[in-house]
Amino acid sequence: MMHSEELIRYETYQETAEWLLSRTKHRPKVAIICGSGLGTLAEALANQETFKYTDIPNFPQSTVQGHAGQLIFGELKGKTCVCMQGRFHMFEGYPLAKVTFPVRVFRLLGVEVLIVTNAAGSIADGYNTGDIMIIKDHINIPGFAGQHPLCGPNDERFGSRFPCLSDAYDRSLGKLALDISREIDHSDCIHEGVYCMVGGPSFETIAEARLLHKLGADAVGMSTVPEVTVARHCGLRVFGLSLITNKVTKEYDCNEAVDHEAVLSIGKMRARVVEGLVTELVARMELNMGC
Repeated sequence: MMHSEELIRYETYQETAEWLLSRTKHRPKVAIICGSGLGTLAEALANQETFKYTDIPNFPQSTVQGHAGQLIFGELKGKTCVCMQGRFHMFEGYPLAKVTFPVRVFRLLGVEVLIVTNAAGSIADGYNTGDIMIIKDHINIPGFAGQHPLCGPNDERFGSRFPCLSDAYDRSLGKLALDISREIDHSDCIHEGVYCMVGGPSFETIAEARLLHKLGADAVGMSTVPEVTVARHCGLRVFGLSLITNKVTKEYDCNEAVDHEAVLSIGKMRARVVEGLVTELVARMELNMGC
């Protein structure tokens, strides 16, 4: 298996971007990564053009149930978008350079804003299954151990050696999303909080859940942070949200257990709310000039 710091040459990203640009009329400004059970977001696009990951040069392949494995180009509320139906994870055996490969391709396509969605378990006491958390910050547990997508040689054509991540999630987009949630009468189930990434694929032990709670995490999952890190490195604005699909157990006398089927089920149940929030956010966001 390759290491996370393995270098992918700039020309490889360029080859993939040029292949896509030569086969679609769309020139996306917004990219959306759909998390587990949230692939219906892509179905809202008009004038769709679809490319299977298996057909795209250099693209990784998604191996997880609930991830369709295709790029869909189209228009959403007058803005040209590209959606990933299926993302890549460390636990699939991919190095982080491959996990984040699409993000740099999006940058070369002309994308300005990355929207990331995921399914997550709640650590915070006040969250319920089916709630939505707008991500205001993250904790990168694999990064603490050196599993970081920016390890290795830095290509200045994408970004600086030491990027700042104190503004990882665009505050103006987060505020706009909260305003929209109030307008669509879902403010009671929409929160703002901190997402924590763990490596997976096993769900957290009770001791681990208690530790993450003490660290300040509100929700935990196995994705998103690498893509966000690379997006900020190459200058994209980022908006992220987590669909809370389960409560993470923090007590030893609790008999509840989570499984992936339950995660997908909650995703389907709340998909329309997520779709409505993201659609309205895309409609109202300003490009090239901040929100």
